[in-house]
Amino acid sequence: MATLVAASAGFAVWATSTADPQPVAVAALESDELVRVIEDDGFVFAPVTGARVGLILYPGGRVDPASYAAFARQIAESGYLVVVPELSLNLAVLDVDAASDVIAANPSIEVWAIGGHSLGGSMAAVFAADNPDVVSGLSLWAAYPPGGTDLSDAQLEVVSVFGTRDGLTSLDDIDDSSSRLPPSTEFVAIAGGNHAQFGDYGAQPGDNPATVSASAQRQQTVSATVRMLASIDRERGG
Repeated sequence: MATLVAASAGFAVWATSTADPQPVAVAALESDELVRVIEDDGFVFAPVTGARVGLILYPGGRVDPASYAAFARQIAESGYLVVVPELSLNLAVLDVDAASDVIAANPSIEVWAIGGHSLGGSMAAVFAADNPDVVSGLSLWAAYPPGGTDLSDAQLEVVSVFGTRDGLTSLDDIDDSSSRLPPSTEFVAIAGGNHAQFGDYGAQPGDNPATVSASAQRQQTVSATVRMLASIDRERGG
């Protein structure tokens, strides 16, 4: 029993030891005349003019949700509510249904999309598959559906954004998983992009150096995600 307790404690320490968000992320946590930022079991980025479409963004494994603030703010500036939830032990695999609480807490949102980075994106795909009547869009950042999750027949707008120099989610991973996504999925390759630049938390072990700037990778990721959100907004009467 003592060994099990020690192992559990060690796992918890490992899971909760995250890299500090970079300055660009910290700066994006401040409210301004366009976006109101609320810290509440994660972070809510709300356009001050209101929104009818929302995006729930699951962080990557062992990544502080604040590390996605610059991405979330830019999406919110386009008129969409963005919620980056704090997940159990910073692992989406332990909190796949976190989106349910977000949806319940925001009844004014009429149309929902979900997305995520790396492990967060994979678990977002699982949530989308399990909740087809709730989620209309899916945004995958260096992520793909796990092997047991098939969305190929889902009535879902999907965008898959990936970096060509990603050392953790390979191009083969993206290609091999494409058959589990709808045929209409938009695949967006960021030339020179890597894994860690889908957030702002610094270098990540096992990743390759990017040959594109973090700001350029962020902009391409945001643009692809906003296209998906605009599409589901139009399709559902926006």
